[in-house]
Amino acid sequence: MLSVIVAGAMPRIGTAADLSAMALPPPKTEGGKPLMEALKARHSTREFADRQLAPQMLSNLLWAAWGINRPQSGLRTAPSSQACMDIDLYLAMANGVWIYNPKTHSISQLMPDDVRGETTTGQDYVKTAPLNLIYVSDAARMKNPSGPERALTGIADSAVIGQNVYLFCASEGLGAVLRASVPGAKLAQRLNLKPTQAIYFAQSVGYPKG
Repeated sequence: MLSVIVAGAMPRIGTAADLSAMALPPPKTEGGKPLMEALKARHSTREFADRQLAPQMLSNLLWAAWGINRPQSGLRTAPSSQACMDIDLYLAMANGVWIYNPKTHSISQLMPDDVRGETTTGQDYVKTAPLNLIYVSDAARMKNPSGPERALTGIADSAVIGQNVYLFCASEGLGAVLRASVPGAKLAQRLNLKPTQAIYFAQSVGYPKG
């Protein structure tokens, strides 16, 4: 179960061998603040209230970040260099690490461990932020997976998704901060990533404190 975050609200999907996969509620793709108001309100937050994200809010956030907005082509809410779709969104929460699957708009549990504090090089607020997104870039999906283009593609694609998250949070009264203070190699080992995968950013999300 997704404990409090999905308390009784998300149906399980997948096969008997994949019981950790859970569907998200359909995203609400209308409403929110006008773009110019969201841009005006966008800022970084480093203090978060002890309040989990409701299932619908989590669903909307993930769709806004990296969801499919053109089902006929599978293209996303954020651009990707040469449409390589190299980014995977990992969710570090109190009840474990989950991976977002845009094609099914679902999340699957990678491990039950709370690794939020392991996604930073020393920022205390990260340990208790309800959600820490980890941006994982897979060079195996790139047309030129070697050389400087590998890092540039991963950084650029992560950053534009991060801005989507910022604008969604500004629109919905959430706080967020994109962080480069990530122990990339150590965290990659902790998450059992492949050699083609690399972590460039993480992003803490939650309701602002106070």
